[in-house]
Amino acid sequence: MIDRKDFHRHAPDITNWIQQYFDQLEKLPVKSQVVPGDIYKQIPDQMPESGEPLESILQDMDRIILPGMTHWQHPNFHAYFPANSSVESVYAEMMTAAMGAQCMIWETSPAAAELEERMMEWLQRAMGIPKDWEGVIQDTASSATLVAILTAREKVTNFEANENGVPPNLRVYCSTQTHSSIEKAVKIAGIGRKNLVKIPVDEQMRMRADALDAQIQQDMESGYLPCCVVTAVGTTGTVAVDPIPEISAICARHNVWHHIDAAYAGSALILPEYQWMIEGMEQADSFVFNPHKWLFTNFDCTAYYVKDADMLVRTFDILPEYLKTRTRGQVNDYRDWGIPLGRRFRALKLWFVMRSFGLKGMQERLRQHIVLNTQFAEWVEQSENFELLLPPFLNFTCFRYRPDGQTEEALNALNQALVERVNQRGKLFLTHTKIEDQYVLRMVFGQTYVEKRHMEAARAELQTVAASLGT
Repeated sequence: MIDRKDFHRHAPDITNWIQQYFDQLEKLPVKSQVVPGDIYKQIPDQMPESGEPLESILQDMDRIILPGMTHWQHPNFHAYFPANSSVESVYAEMMTAAMGAQCMIWETSPAAAELEERMMEWLQRAMGIPKDWEGVIQDTASSATLVAILTAREKVTNFEANENGVPPNLRVYCSTQTHSSIEKAVKIAGIGRKNLVKIPVDEQMRMRADALDAQIQQDMESGYLPCCVVTAVGTTGTVAVDPIPEISAICARHNVWHHIDAAYAGSALILPEYQWMIEGMEQADSFVFNPHKWLFTNFDCTAYYVKDADMLVRTFDILPEYLKTRTRGQVNDYRDWGIPLGRRFRALKLWFVMRSFGLKGMQERLRQHIVLNTQFAEWVEQSENFELLLPPFLNFTCFRYRPDGQTEEALNALNQALVERVNQRGKLFLTHTKIEDQYVLRMVFGQTYVEKRHMEAARAELQTVAASLGT
């Protein structure tokens, strides 16, 4: 065991390991190449009887753990959506860990509560979020969406669900393209999966407002109680943006809670040219996006905004004797703004990132990513054997390998083989989605330190692997 007074003796071993990791990152396979059980079998089945030196632990980091890691900060990681980080955020996480604060209420760390309040205001002003809304940091967008649905449930039942249980006739609506967390949330909230209604989308993969309106009308006539509509600013599969103004108007007319899930694409709202994505938001009720996806801040850090904070607090407020304080009512006790009592000091890494980058620096980095994506999409368009499935948007391109003379079934098999072989080779990491029955590839340029040379390397690797497949 290391004594705290000896921290300075061993700290260089840790920081040197981190620096070496950064230095060698591009040489590592992006996706772990191990098979199931490889790591587990190398770890003893019992903890050691006596303490081991840090040197031995670090050796096993290199020997056992590192080969089993998929490197999310690798500049050739183009899968899913990124969970990008930055040096500034890593520094802040180290300091957060050192303080080890439990930031559940203002009294347990006033700086944590007040910094969080101010950081939410900084983002709010930079992104064009309505001035009268209030923000709180949640762990993930999945949790924030659950919070929104629970609040909507209480609003529509006049807080009877918290007291007496959930009535069986509540309805929640989302599009067929919305994230799976909505389905999980309705299960957890007691509303039930069968009461989640998925609304069809248009040719741009956006929720059809007319279909939503018709479904709500039909449900009301059938005795159901519409509770919440979840729209997307950037769907998971294709980064589609639902028509927020039309849907906000429908929700306002029917008095239905409108939650906007902008988990990934919401970061682009710091760019004035993309603030059109949330036009009509002032009629909505809640909004979420993840700084831990595309704003250089370590996972986990989710920004959740709500129009009526009193409604949110009333949903989650519970006050045992041991949490009563004299400052209650004068400050934000953020444990009342979400599900867990315990809370990490997440605002610190946001503070480090936003101060170090500055708004202009953050905007510049996002615009660089968008340019890289535009250049990649231009290459796809000019290629003989690749095609775009949708217009490129932000830093995302949806495309597929399409040699001549192939059936749709054969093209699906080819593209599945392509992405599997690319990921096996370890030079890139890609994932796929489906548009109707088409198996398509997703390309995302969102790593903090990605450069043009990485985009060019991705193009070259795709060409090489496609050529190896033949037809």
